[in-house]
Amino acid sequence: MKSVRIFVSILIFLSSFLVIQAQEQMPSVTIRFYDKTVYYPGNGQENPVLIRVTISNNTSDTMRFKLADNRIFSMDFNVVNSKNIRLEHTEEFIRKRSTNQPVFFREISLEPGEEYSFIENIKDYIEIPQSGIYYMDGYFYPELNRQTVMSSDNPYIKPVKSNRLTLEVRPSVGAASLSIVPTDPVTFDNLSRKQISPDQVITDTIIARQRNSWDEFFLYMDLEEMILRDSSLAKKFISESEDGRIRMIENYKISMRNKSAALDIIMVPNKFQIEKTAYTPTEGSVSVIQWFDYSTYSEKKRYTYYLHQKDGIWLIYDYTVDNLGTE
Repeated sequence: MKSVRIFVSILIFLSSFLVIQAQEQMPSVTIRFYDKTVYYPGNGQENPVLIRVTISNNTSDTMRFKLADNRIFSMDFNVVNSKNIRLEHTEEFIRKRSTNQPVFFREISLEPGEEYSFIENIKDYIEIPQSGIYYMDGYFYPELNRQTVMSSDNPYIKPVKSNRLTLEVRPSVGAASLSIVPTDPVTFDNLSRKQISPDQVITDTIIARQRNSWDEFFLYMDLEEMILRDSSLAKKFISESEDGRIRMIENYKISMRNKSAALDIIMVPNKFQIEKTAYTPTEGSVSVIQWFDYSTYSEKKRYTYYLHQKDGIWLIYDYTVDNLGTE
């Protein structure tokens, strides 16, 4: 009896070891917006939401996985709204997944440090019927996603979860929408956020303001977080619907453009100098000395910008201002 218990214990240990080893050899999956632009609800062909999926081998061994010709058997996405309600899959996605058909695939090998990327349209997977703020996760299946194996305990069959992205979908561009939410899609479409350092984010933002280039000025701002930190706006923003929140964000931007908001961040310095930059992997701060010229004197101020990293991008979410006197 004792020998049986020892044998069972060895089997459990070996099984645990193999599962852990397999999990350590799983690929790393990252999702990013591809050529980020302004997104609208509706048809996936006319208004796509393109995502770059990157599979990386961060281990010390060669990694192999299967990639289906029809990516829905290799990928899936989970998208929830601001109330954490999950969006439904498209009818086409459900039909393809539930139809009994052969799944054609190829095997891909990645050496240590190598990666493989492909582009997917979220709207091929998920129905996005209306505007709002959504949060999405990607799931990659190294051994394909087939209903017959979904309950298996094989760790290679279970999906690998990606990072989370925040997706803002604006109201459709119709006459009614434009009368409520003015937008400037022509210039914004040509802009995309880049993975640059916190001090470069601040430099680009200040220069954009000096040039009066508002779209570039807003590019690296987490406007939702800035509104939530404004005691006069936060309560109303929280109680609003998703469409209402988008309108509030647009109106917040308009108040900056029209200079009707008493915000120090919209003041235009004559010159500036980065004083100090400090950051961890997720939080950062940048101290900047700025000079503002008036007719008979120059005012000197220290701006401290606070940033956090979202999806690999540094965004401004708060700031403070200290007056340093006149010169």
